[in-house]
Amino acid sequence: MSNPLLNFSSLPLFAEIKNEHITPAVEALLDENRTIIEKIRNNDETPTWQTFVQPMVDATERLSRAWGQVSHLNAVMNSPELREIYNANLPHITQFYAEISQDQQLFERFKQLRNSVEFEGLSAARKKIIENELRDFRLGGAELSADKKQRFLKIQESLSKLSSTFSDNLLDATNHFTLLINHAEEVAGIPSDVLQTAKELAEKDGKTGWQFTLHMPSYLPVMQYADNRRLREQMYHAFATRASEIDSQNGSGDWDNMPLINEILELRQEAAEMLGYNNYAEVSLAPKMADSPQQVLDFLNELAGKAKPFAEKDLQELKRFAAETLDLPELAAWDLAYVSEKLRQQQYSFSDQEVKQYFPEDKVLPGMFKLVENLYGISITPVDTSKEVQCWHPDVKFFDIKDANGQLIGQFYLDLYARAAKRGGGWMDDAITRRRLEKIADNSIQTPVAYLTCNFSGPVNVDGKPRPALFTHNEVIVLFHEFGHGLHHLMTQVDDLGVSGINGVEWDAVELPSQFMENFCWEWDVVQGMTQHIETGESLPKALFDKMLAAKNFQSGMQMLRQIEFSLFDMRLHFDFSPHGDQTVLQLLNEVREAVAVVTPPAFNRFPNSFAHIFAGGYAAGYYSYKWAEVLSADAYSMFEETAADGVVNAATGARFLAEVLAKGGSRSALESFVAFRGREPELEALLKHNGMAVC
Repeated sequence: MSNPLLNFSSLPLFAEIKNEHITPAVEALLDENRTIIEKIRNNDETPTWQTFVQPMVDATERLSRAWGQVSHLNAVMNSPELREIYNANLPHITQFYAEISQDQQLFERFKQLRNSVEFEGLSAARKKIIENELRDFRLGGAELSADKKQRFLKIQESLSKLSSTFSDNLLDATNHFTLLINHAEEVAGIPSDVLQTAKELAEKDGKTGWQFTLHMPSYLPVMQYADNRRLREQMYHAFATRASEIDSQNGSGDWDNMPLINEILELRQEAAEMLGYNNYAEVSLAPKMADSPQQVLDFLNELAGKAKPFAEKDLQELKRFAAETLDLPELAAWDLAYVSEKLRQQQYSFSDQEVKQYFPEDKVLPGMFKLVENLYGISITPVDTSKEVQCWHPDVKFFDIKDANGQLIGQFYLDLYARAAKRGGGWMDDAITRRRLEKIADNSIQTPVAYLTCNFSGPVNVDGKPRPALFTHNEVIVLFHEFGHGLHHLMTQVDDLGVSGINGVEWDAVELPSQFMENFCWEWDVVQGMTQHIETGESLPKALFDKMLAAKNFQSGMQMLRQIEFSLFDMRLHFDFSPHGDQTVLQLLNEVREAVAVVTPPAFNRFPNSFAHIFAGGYAAGYYSYKWAEVLSADAYSMFEETAADGVVNAATGARFLAEVLAKGGSRSALESFVAFRGREPELEALLKHNGMAVC
């Protein structure tokens, strides 16, 4: 029987992939890649795109597609067996790519190509790929001496393993905690649909009562709505100490991520110094829009200065309300979400739970699809997963994207619901990337395919009847965000793999299309078409939407400062923090908080231990990217507002955004794409305006 991971002629064969397929596929593809690379390395002819670059692209794409399926399954269908096989193969994958990035002969041949007559005649996309490759060879250690290359390779292998272990620890710590409540008075205030899910979870484990977990669809409603302060405290403590030395579920300390954090920071610093940089932040920024760590720090501190007065006002308002209305003279960390929700209900006369009843999945998805269909002249249609597509879980959906002529241009999987075997959060990843298949007779285009993953509450049975999943408005925003990433990958018109879709896009600009999409969640013309009350069938009333809009920037100062706090902490960790110094990671975080935060968590809070973005998710010295790209996205969206004579869903402006931003992928710099769309460089004012912080 053939190995399904070695199938590259169709969509992934998830129903056929078994754990025993992984190692043989990896070994075969690594052997194949090394053979091809050896051949082109030793070719005495002058390197050309077709004889040198293209064979490498063809070989490494096969490896990345196969390993991408394994990585995806490890993230969404994790099991002890799969995890063991994944972690056993990960060092081999890491070593292979590290070896390539250090290969002096390959580096020299890329330099030859860069200086050749052929280079001048290449397309802009191919020139960009070659320039990117030269940069990445330097960052990969190609210019190091032989003995240093060996050490650098070991560092990359260790960092890869440490990041994977960090993620595993966080997932295990999150999954291990459950809290069973048996008395109805102890769950007062928690929404009925959340209680229904908690009841079903308890029954699944053969228990009676309500079982809560640290997964967001369970954790967040408890923190927002539970009148039982002790329950909120228990949940907060468990969440805030996950994967730490004081995790109550972690008696052996096996899931403590702090030793991993310290080792990761030490290795990143060592690698940076080997490459001739002062710190890892400089390495991280080399392929990004931002020029230097100091520029990022100045940007964040300027933003903090503008946001802090609004955040202080938010907090004082919250404290006053808690004392006067809820008899809470002292606000604890586990009170913040609860009191905030009560205050919002009082100020704006609605709750998240009330709004949630209007956002069933079977209205939200068609509404979101209609928006992009109108913006970009495309159509999105579901595909029967029982016949035509193999998925990894029964909940997964699959869709085709076609252009105005009915031509298939992209496809995506949609995995929306939280489950124990799935890591938390939301993300987009590429399954297949668009490219021109020059070896095929008709010179056809490879259709791009994306994974879109969220962790929302799923459908439940109410009074014995199935009910579709209901989304909070914030979850709708998350869905739009990830779909924006997906469109960036799927709508590209670039034919070369290295800069197609999200490939080659600067990391601090990659959030532009995703954050751009979030803005439409605040447009009445968009929202009204994607709502239907789960019981009455009525659309969201305009009066309720107006309240939501009025509350859009509720506590926006506090929220912005929180993101800035995380961003400053991340940049400082990788810029001027010494892993060998006297200051600890937690002490640095407290120092950052003292400078910018208005809310200080309790001493037992171990936020760094779950900061997967920077220790397991590719955002190291790059978390600032969310705010950096938000400047771009807010300013880009302001053009839709300026051309909104008949509403912001403007097909002409949409076509321009598609042509200049989405379609271009990484074939040119993000700044060039932004200027081509907007007609000027980005400005900060739109971001402040969208957050209710514009100063008249």
